[in-house]
This record gives sequence, structure tokens and C-alpha cells, in this order.
Amino acid sequence: MARLKSTPEDFVVEEIPAYEPSGEGDHVFVRFVKRDVTTPDAVKAIAAALGARERDVGVAGMKDKVAVTEQTISLPASPGIEERAMELALPGIRIVAARRHRHKLKTGHLRGNRFTLVLREIEDPGAVLEGFARVAASGVPNAFGEQRFGRDGDNASRARAWLSGKGAAPRDPRLRRLLFSALQSAVFNEVLARRVEDGTWATVLTGDIVRRRDTGGLFTCTDAGVDRERARRKEVSATGPIVGVKMTWPEGEPLALERRVAFEVLGEGIDLAETRALGEGTRRALRLEVDDLRAEREQDSIRVHFVLPKGAYATTVVQAVLAASPASPTDLSFEGT
Repeated sequence: MARLKSTPEDFVVEEIPAYEPSGEGDHVFVRFVKRDVTTPDAVKAIAAALGARERDVGVAGMKDKVAVTEQTISLPASPGIEERAMELALPGIRIVAARRHRHKLKTGHLRGNRFTLVLREIEDPGAVLEGFARVAASGVPNAFGEQRFGRDGDNASRARAWLSGKGAAPRDPRLRRLLFSALQSAVFNEVLARRVEDGTWATVLTGDIVRRRDTGGLFTCTDAGVDRERARRKEVSATGPIVGVKMTWPEGEPLALERRVAFEVLGEGIDLAETRALGEGTRRALRLEVDDLRAEREQDSIRVHFVLPKGAYATTVVQAVLAASPASPTDLSFEGT
């Protein structure tokens, strides 16, 4: 057992921007720190205070509520908006910067996130520290976290019901995309689970679609011997499916697995060609590399620092460490969500 988020200060996240605002343009990038506030609620409060419509706000990524998080949003520029933003006093929100840029922020416009977490109530801190050392060296399975599937864990099943004609489609297009992304994530997680089970998640098989870590470029593995050595050096990773009409499928054994899992998870009656507007599909690395990891014991707790690429989950890292620590139960409990 380990407890995370006993207080918001036990889960600190700093969004790493993909680029800095230029200082001129028709949008303003507002950087803020929030505590115990959801990203949508922060967006709503800041937009209302600055006279902007919520639908015109750009958000690079969502951040946890029970946490202290720093992130950037964009709003349409208006006279004096930078000064007015810096003067805001909102509950649980502190503005740290406001600067103009040429375009609106879009989802995914970030390099990654820097985390500082505090784990409490750990039965064997030594085993957990060893687990973090192993993770720093080898990475972890890159599963989507529970947050991806909604508070009740039913986002994927809701998408499956509506897309197969067994339920009504949500009216909100953002909700439709959110539910479909959960269904895509369910397919990926199941493929990853099968690769973890057979021990191939951290290596490369002939036919895999492989991602280069330095450039993000994709290629099909035709020489497993060469690419396995590159995977061992953490230069490349095999990928799994984020299903969609334009996703590139692998070949050989990986293709057979992904087709089988996609059929099992999606079920019958879903035509990916009809989901183009919800997400065209892509590939996601099976292995998550954890950068700049440093863990230290503090009396009865462990404080850990690390950096993850965008789309990765800190709880995935922690749960992998606990699962690999034989003297520690794998349960990770939370004070909140």
C-alpha cells in the first residue's frame, strides 16, 4: 500500500511548453498555478474574469484536480489583457505570466510534464526506492491511467454502445471525442497487457511499427535483431494501436494480435471509417521512458521527481514500481481524484 495525494502538495505537476510565446499576436498565453481546482474550472474562471468565451480558450493539456499544477492556456487578445490577467485574484488560482503569441494553443502543444510526488504509508521504502531505480534504467509499460476512462470507468463502454447503434450519441462533440479516445485507449491497453504477459513490451518484433525516440519517426521492423539492440539502448520502442481510419497497422505477428484485440474490445458494428471526426488514429509507444528520475526517502515517505512525455501518466509509473516491488503491496490509494 502507498498513499498518494494526501494533500494537493503531494502531487505537483509543471507543464513543459513546446515553445514560448513570442510577445506579439492576436492571442495571449496565460501561465497559472492552480491548487485543488480542475483544469476546466480554472479555464471557466479565468475566461469569465477576462471577458472571453470558454470555447475560444486553448488548452494544451488537462491536469489533475487534487494537485498543485502549473500550465498554460491561451485566450483571444483584447486591450490591456496582459495587465488584467496579472492582476487577477481567483480562488485556488495564481497567474504567473501573460504574454502574447500569434496563434491559439491546441491540445498536445506541450513537450511533457515535470512531476514531484510524495508517497506515504509505504511498508517497505527500501524496496520502492529500488523499484524507482529499475524504472529509471528500463522504463515502464506505457498504459493509459484510470483517469482516461472517466470517474466511473465506463467511458469506453459508453462509446462502444453509441458507435454500435445500441445507445444515443452525446450531443456535445467534445464529449463524443472524449468517449472515443477512451475506447481507443482500451484497445491500446489490452494490446499492451498481452505484450507484457508474453514479455515483448520492451523489445521489438518483426512487423512491429517502431518509434524512434529522438525524432518520433515511425518505421516497420524488418530486422528484429538490429532493432532489438536499438530497443535495448532505448533508442526505439515498439508501438501499439490508437485505432482510427488512418492508423498504420503493423505486419506479421503484431498485426494478428492487434486485429484480434481490436475486434474483442470494439465488438461488432463499429466502422472506423465513420469515426474520422472523432480521431483518425495514431501509434503510441508500448514503453514509457522516465527521464530525470530522482527518488529520496523522507522519514516515513518517499519524494520522487521525474519527467514524462505528453500523454503519459505519473500514476502509471508509480503503480509499475509498486507492482515490481515484492515486499510492497501494489495498491495505490488516493485522498481524491
